[in-house]
Amino acid sequence: MYENHWSVKFKTAALNLLSVVLQGFLKVLNDILKFKEVNMRVVNVGEVEKESFSGALFTGSDVTRQILLPDSQEYNFNVVNFGKGVRNKFHAHDHEQILIVIAGKGIIATETEQQEITAGDIVIIPANEKHWHGATEDSEFSHIYIHRLETQLTQLEE
Repeated sequence: MYENHWSVKFKTAALNLLSVVLQGFLKVLNDILKFKEVNMRVVNVGEVEKESFSGALFTGSDVTRQILLPDSQEYNFNVVNFGKGVRNKFHAHDHEQILIVIAGKGIIATETEQQEITAGDIVIIPANEKHWHGATEDSEFSHIYIHRLETQLTQLEE
């Protein structure tokens, strides 16, 4: 009886240890399988399909998005195209956001300032800064936006 008691305890401990090791191994294996090797490639913005991107964040429905680098391991790197007068509503990101204006005239605004931006302008928006951006009333507007994959957006205007 005495040996059986310790034998059962030993087997239970060994199975628990094996379970922990196996769970760790499966996590590492899962991480490896999720990793995709990304090779250098060139993307032409004009050749990337536009998809509808309207929703509650925008003041109108004339908004499209082009996903430029869907296999990037670190960044969202997309184009947003706004119709005349369409903008997004006040929002903030928990990481920096970079905008590169590629066409038209737009506006970038915070709670305290508003500035017109045009093709060639680059804007850096600090983490957690309340802001909006979009097209002027008389022009369509397109920008590339870049931010980390894990960035969370919080809409701050209804």
